[in-house]
Amino acid sequence: MRLTAILGMVSLLAAPAAAQTPAPAPAMTLESVTVSATKASQAAIDSFIGTRATATRVANKLARWRRAICPETRGLGPTYAKFVTGRIREIAETIGARVDEDEKCTPNIEIVFTTAPQGLLDSVRKDHPSYLGYYDNQSQAEKLATVTYPIQSWYTTATGDLTGEPQVDGGKKQGVEFQATSMTVTAPGGLGMAPSMQTFSMPSATARSGTGSRISDGLSSEFFHILIVAEPAKLYEHDVGTIADYVAMLALSQPGSPDRCESLPSITNLLAPGCATIARTITDGDLAYLRGLYKMSPTATLQGQRNEMRFQMEKTLVTDKP
Repeated sequence: MRLTAILGMVSLLAAPAAAQTPAPAPAMTLESVTVSATKASQAAIDSFIGTRATATRVANKLARWRRAICPETRGLGPTYAKFVTGRIREIAETIGARVDEDEKCTPNIEIVFTTAPQGLLDSVRKDHPSYLGYYDNQSQAEKLATVTYPIQSWYTTATGDLTGEPQVDGGKKQGVEFQATSMTVTAPGGLGMAPSMQTFSMPSATARSGTGSRISDGLSSEFFHILIVAEPAKLYEHDVGTIADYVAMLALSQPGSPDRCESLPSITNLLAPGCATIARTITDGDLAYLRGLYKMSPTATLQGQRNEMRFQMEKTLVTDKP
């Protein structure tokens, strides 16, 4: 599944805005990217996990990539596009995520730079509504499809169970129908009973195979598709290395509110208003968070997953232990 037709409209959507620009803005500079060292406390780690680790709607678990990632960047010149895509691949390999080695693979992470982001999302909502993520009604879909940030991401997730075949999460249910034996009255007053087959239909249900355990129920969440849209006109103060690192965090983990300033030094503070400290590159804290996400047990409870991530992050970041 691709947004090929919609992404092909990016240049058309961008044309009116480009024509109204009196002078071209300076191009983003291509610089080498380094990793910022991070010193963290247990409190900062707890806060970061609590606000960044967003659970999925269906399984109430943390999602990550199970399939090999295949990122593709559009709307930039070839050099910049290749750099952004390559940076996502590089960070994914660093944290233990699978990467598709075929550069001609079908993209499941699509990064689009366009001067008309809302026009693009209007088309996505019309032609590929599943790429908006989970919603219950059209009002929620409209809200999801509204562009409010210079860089914004949309997540299509899937839920896996003991059968090993994940089902894409969505408001539209597949429904469940099954037959069961019941007892039918054959004589007045219930004096006579006979078994019969009855068909039960539950159109709003979804069947999944689990363990029933409170510790590990056999269900897991994973990413199926991620769409990231950026508006270059609002990003010229940042070099392409900074933007690539910010996009990589969105491509490998589902964030909470992008408006929150984290006390743990993080690239995720980049576009949040009023942050006291802003990292221009991905930090040790960011990488520790991603490594923890990709090492945690996929079928553990949400609290269990967060505890596992906390343990992994504290092993390398905590400096305030006695």
